[in-house]
Amino acid sequence: MLSKNTLKFIKSLQQKKFRKEEQSFFVEGSKNVTELLLSDYEVSHVLCTQQFGNEHAKLLKGINAAVFEVSQSTLESVGSFQSNDAALAVAKIKPNTPIGLSSEEWAIALDDVKDPGNLGTIIRIADWYGIQKLFLSDESAEFYNPKVLHASMGSFTRVKIYYTDLHSVLKKIGLPVYGAFLNGDSIYETKFGSGGIILMGNESNGISKELEPLVSRKITIPRFGHAESLNVSVATAIICDNIKRSTQ
Repeated sequence: MLSKNTLKFIKSLQQKKFRKEEQSFFVEGSKNVTELLLSDYEVSHVLCTQQFGNEHAKLLKGINAAVFEVSQSTLESVGSFQSNDAALAVAKIKPNTPIGLSSEEWAIALDDVKDPGNLGTIIRIADWYGIQKLFLSDESAEFYNPKVLHASMGSFTRVKIYYTDLHSVLKKIGLPVYGAFLNGDSIYETKFGSGGIILMGNESNGISKELEPLVSRKITIPRFGHAESLNVSVATAIICDNIKRSTQ
């Protein structure tokens, strides 16, 4: 039976403070919950409607977690979605461990990207282009924020994230760093190598002065109209696409 304490625990995970204390997070909706259950995350609780339970009976049977059949109203009362007729799942946060890169690998580094929606979308973009590693500054949005996970549409299960001092990492990593600037070289004329770091800056201030000296090559997306700038997630997608086109 689903207890009031369990419901209270799950609801508390909407706040970063309690996610940190409990080292747990939750995801909502059929897509994200299904992706989570198929991943290597340690799932502790699954709350689902009868329909979701019937559709994914085999998957639910194969996990080591407490599974509860609940009403749609219960899902909506403990989660962040206004409407959820499928499921909600709780899992353990993975440790923040260093990640390495080979000379023929691409990674994305985010310098204080603070909007959860932008981070979630960039994770999804990275997954689309086969980029599995992301380095984030400590001031960037929290990976386990429900808005980040929702925007990622399940891609959060297929990427590795490392929060770190970007200055130290970029200085030691030994790979070219392509930094996005308004006054860089055109991405259409840039010859990208077989691996490197795509460095994207803060939504308002761009790449910090501290990291600028570590950029091997400044790149830009040519502007043909009159917009002042591009959203950081849109810009990331365009850069990733051009890199993949030029290295295939």
